[in-house]
Amino acid sequence: MVTSSNGERKPLAGRPLRQPHDSRMPDDPAYQQEIIQAHDDALAGGGAGYLDPRTGLFVLSARFLAARGTCCGRGCRHCPYVK
Repeated sequence: MVTSSNGERKPLAGRPLRQPHDSRMPDDPAYQQEIIQAHDDALAGGGAGYLDPRTGLFVLSARFLAARGTCCGRGCRHCPYVK
């Protein structure tokens, strides 16, 4: 569990932070692997996120999102709260 800034505790989904929810990933397996590698690199480097390998958009890491303490409801690719 993680504590949010207002003290409310929200449970994380029961999967490793490095594993995004299937519903948040593209259908293309090669693209999925590129995303997972970029996310793994961000987690290993302690960064807040990474640049999507195909679009160049900044994507927040699961660790960064978990530290917020709650889901924002915006459909983040690596949301650690989506079950």
